[in-house]
Amino acid sequence: MIQRILDYFERQAFGVCSWWGCKLGIAASKVRLSFIYLSFLTLGSPIIIYLIMVFILENKAYFKLNGKRKTIWDL
Repeated sequence: MIQRILDYFERQAFGVCSWWGCKLGIAASKVRLSFIYLSFLTLGSPIIIYLIMVFILENKAYFKLNGKRKTIWDL
C-alpha cells in the first residue's frame, strides 16, 4: 500500500529531481533528499528555485531555439 502511494507521487511529480539525477548520473532519491536538507537549512528558499525549474521544464519547448542560428541578429 505504501509503495503504491510512493509510486503515485513519483509519477505525478514534476520530474525536476529525476532530471537532475539523470544529468548528474546519480539516483533521483539522493537528489530529492539533498533538496529536502537544503530546504531545511536555508529556510525554504530552494523551493522558489524548484518552482522556477518546474516552470522551465514544463515549458522547455518555448525556451529552445528553433533551428540553428549563427548570430543573435539572425532572428
